[in-house]
Amino acid sequence: MARLLAEDDDLLVHLSWWEKAAARHRDVRVPSAAVRRVTVEPDWWRALRGVARGGVWIAGTLCIGERGHQGGKDFVVVRPGRPVVCVELWPGAPFSLLAVSVRDDPEVTARRLRRLAPRIDASTPWRQALPVPGETDPPEATTATRPGG
Repeated sequence: MARLLAEDDDLLVHLSWWEKAAARHRDVRVPSAAVRRVTVEPDWWRALRGVARGGVWIAGTLCIGERGHQGGKDFVVVRPGRPVVCVELWPGAPFSLLAVSVRDDPEVTARRLRRLAPRIDASTPWRQALPVPGETDPPEATTATRPGG
């Protein structure tokens, strides 16, 4: 089962050999400075956003790999019936969210990861919603220029 580890100044999602094969991905490593918020989602299915872009998706059994959505992409290693530690990342990181089901106490894991991150956004204890296209796009010019006017 995947583990969330702190190594040097990085956060590491360490995958077992079969998880690497299923996800078609190596371990995921991000700098601890990229961690924006760490939350615990008790309902595993609420951690999943967007659509599958690679990996293995067995309904009610296992969700592992990349998921794409309008806000970017997430990397998930989620098992039903287990709480999920959700690590939101600042823009510019390779993923928007890392979602990992953990064996250990998820609250202890989340607290440990929060202490690791120097740039935690503590404005809210909840995971942020995905941006809505049209609401986050820059406004276009509403007036057209007319010749001579």
